[in-house]
Amino acid sequence: MKKLFAILIMAIMSFTNSGCEMIGNIFQAGIWVGIIVVIAVIAVIAFIFRLFSKR
Repeated sequence: MKKLFAILIMAIMSFTNSGCEMIGNIFQAGIWVGIIVVIAVIAVIAFIFRLFSKR
C-alpha cells in the first residue's frame, strides 16, 4: 500500500511540475536574491562612506 501511494504521489508531481520549470524558478529566485543582496551591500558601504566623510 505504501509503495503504491508513493508511486501515485510521484506520478502526480511529475505531471503537475516539470523538472525544468522547477529548476528554472529556483535559479530565477536565486538571481533576484543575489541582486537584492548586492544592492544592500552597496547601500551599506555608501552609508558608511558618507558617515566617515562628514567628519
